[in-house]
Amino acid sequence: MATVTLKGNEIHTLGNLPANGSKAPNFTLTKNDLSLASLSDYSGKRVVLNIFPSVDTGTCAQSVRQFNQEAAEIENTVVLCVSKDLPFAQARFCGAEGINNVEMLSDFRDGSFGKDYAVTFTDGPLAALLSRSVVVLNEAGEVIYTEQVPETVDEPNYKAALEALADA
Repeated sequence: MATVTLKGNEIHTLGNLPANGSKAPNFTLTKNDLSLASLSDYSGKRVVLNIFPSVDTGTCAQSVRQFNQEAAEIENTVVLCVSKDLPFAQARFCGAEGINNVEMLSDFRDGSFGKDYAVTFTDGPLAALLSRSVVVLNEAGEVIYTEQVPETVDEPNYKAALEALADA
């Protein structure tokens, strides 16, 4: 179990993010058109997993905007924004914001992504949602960078995630 905070109050997740150098767990998530996407669909590409509780909060929305602007411009890289938001809400947000350089994916069906990546909150007001985290994978699907944001209302360290891509 990992401990983070929400406005200074401790909350917990199922465990720790996958270790650097490990093979990333496969996943099946739902796209905005309700089709499915798996990690294997991105084989041969570098992947940034931008994980967050809900796109309907300011910090989560900003992380999508920031990665849409920055990481999406990096060659052979896909940014996957993962939450438990319904695909309809994700599509509405992207449409309203003009977001088109990242893919929004939902873990709403069975929560297996949150379990496999150990980012599901187990208690507190965000219980069952996903902890704000970033996981970066190389072309072979190996973890090269992780960050579980210690204070949930804070933004992730975009610079460190992007530097991990540059070093890959």
